Amino acid sequence: METEIKDIENVVIVGSGPAGYTAALYTSRADLNPLVIEGFAWGGLLQQTTDVENYPGYPEGVMGPVMMQEFRDQAARFGTRFVTDDATKIELARGPGGLHTVYVGSTEIKARAVILAMGAEPKKLGVPGEDELAARGVSYCATCDAAFFRGKQTIVVGGGDTAMEDATFLSKFADRVGIVHRRPEFRASAIMLDRAREKGNIDLVTPYVVKSFDAGADGALEQVTLENTQDGSERELPVTGAFVAIGHRPNSHLVEGQLELDEEGYVLVEGRSARTKLPGVFAAGDLTDRVYRQAVTAAGTGCIAALDAEAYLRDTPIDAEAHWVPEPDKVEAAAESAAS
Repeated sequence: METEIKDIENVVIVGSGPAGYTAALYTSRADLNPLVIEGFAWGGLLQQTTDVENYPGYPEGVMGPVMMQEFRDQAARFGTRFVTDDATKIELARGPGGLHTVYVGSTEIKARAVILAMGAEPKKLGVPGEDELAARGVSYCATCDAAFFRGKQTIVVGGGDTAMEDATFLSKFADRVGIVHRRPEFRASAIMLDRAREKGNIDLVTPYVVKSFDAGADGALEQVTLENTQDGSERELPVTGAFVAIGHRPNSHLVEGQLELDEEGYVLVEGRSARTKLPGVFAAGDLTDRVYRQAVTAAGTGCIAALDAEAYLRDTPIDAEAHWVPEPDKVEAAAESAAS
């Protein structure tokens, strides 16, 4: 690990992407000399995205990896330091002024404040062709990518409110939208299902599951193979866009048992702030956002986390007694969850 690490860091940012890099930009400009544990897969989900056309300031659009490199470069310009490795354990102090510990392998990093920006991952179907065709017809964000499928044949996979919302939004652009669900009944609320049914170009494709995503000669998505869950029969559906809407999984396992999480694992913060229940611990981006999950909203919460951290560091002296104390039952449960 070549990056210089101080005995006690002012602020350590765990994670990257729009939230982490924006937090780094603001804390570095505040002369807090932040250290970012950005991970091997730095840049977050935007590293897996091709064209980004809905982020302000890019009138011609921008490739996701290019935008993340520019975010990173801007933070580096003001002195942000980076560790391009994954955090393996986090121990959070329980009192004001306590020192938090972030582990990268065997390296211990002490910090007065920690900003958590580990993001969330879309849940995948785990079928052939899904990974190979990601960003080549398979998407996990209708709000981000719907405009690329204007006049095309598309599907949305899922049966909850998110699937209905995605299909309704997609119907403004696509010629046809099929909602593929394993059962004739949907988990979505009645109002969301009714909105989808009212659209003239949305079809309910049940009871089917996706068996595979199939590429055409150009290497992009050309069709999906569906399997009937009742009689096992198969059908091929020509589509150029497939949106998987079965939920997200926040990357909160490193703080499970230490911070308050909701039932899906998102970190809970106080009101519109980035403050968690523990002093000096802040959370931002998709790790806290189960609703919007946009690059611009993630960047906004990264800014909020940085300003909250700056205020905390200004007003809170170090308290050597406020160290990390494990709660055996919660830590054991968290370890079992992470192992599974």
